[in-house]
Amino acid sequence: MITFRHLRYFEALSRHRHFGRAAEECSVTQPALSMQMRELETLLGTPLIERRRGDVQLTEVGHEVARRARDILATVLDLTEFTRRTSGPLSGPFVLGAEPSIAQYLIPGTLPHIKAGFPSLELTFRETLTGALVGELIAGRIDAILVSLPLDHADVETLPLFDEHLLYVAPTQSHLNLPSHMLTPSLVAADQLVLLEDGHGLREQVLSYCNVPPALVRQQNGASSLSTLVQLIANGYGVTLLPEMAAAIDVDEETPVSLSRFREPAPLRTIGLAWRRSSPRIEDFRALGEIIAAAGQRLIEQCRRRLPLVEELPPARIAS
Repeated sequence: MITFRHLRYFEALSRHRHFGRAAEECSVTQPALSMQMRELETLLGTPLIERRRGDVQLTEVGHEVARRARDILATVLDLTEFTRRTSGPLSGPFVLGAEPSIAQYLIPGTLPHIKAGFPSLELTFRETLTGALVGELIAGRIDAILVSLPLDHADVETLPLFDEHLLYVAPTQSHLNLPSHMLTPSLVAADQLVLLEDGHGLREQVLSYCNVPPALVRQQNGASSLSTLVQLIANGYGVTLLPEMAAAIDVDEETPVSLSRFREPAPLRTIGLAWRRSSPRIEDFRALGEIIAAAGQRLIEQCRRRLPLVEELPPARIAS
């Protein structure tokens, strides 16, 4: 009989494509994991993986079994979550994931309010790139994720929390020092753009807004965090676009960069909470979303006190 253990081990192996890493995640030895996989193949009567030196490849049937295994594991997790709802809102174990360009600004201001309002919540935090977050969410290893919207996935439901503008950031000595009513995407020099590394949603959003082919961006100066990006700009390594939350934290009066708002309609990104559509914890997600939205709004207001909006016109949304 196929067991929950078989499915959990195979799902981990399908993601890592490596016996050692999958075994480590499942807290078993590599031989034990390999034995479980052979048992599963015997029970199903077909090969699921191609064993190669150093890695693992899924067969055509293996890909479908991995997809179905993820669905089954997520359903079992949702059943467990359903029984926990009797303990009250936002209680028990909860894993929250977030994109790096969101996490370092929202999480510090959110955690104290979560702890004060929901002391029985056992919160675990996961920070990684959007693609990995979505995969872990669908697989049931994360309960909810903080990401830039839109996020289109048939198995995911989203809740928009707030919008924030993107600001133009240049060294203080930059020759491009135009008032906000004149600053447009066409004035952003593609060969001067310094962005986050590949895999960050914000990178793709900036390229989309500025209509810049990725090949024209200065690849040698990619950054893994927005705070590093600000320091690159401060030291004359180019220009970038920065969300208001990041500007509120990473840019102060002593930071040698200039912040400018774009002419309306200005670029913005929407921050939202996403969860599995099958999850029964919708009320938990909404309660958590209220706390996160309030923390984000405080940072945005902090930024706008220093750099007020120029016009109250509908801003242009940028594609994810």
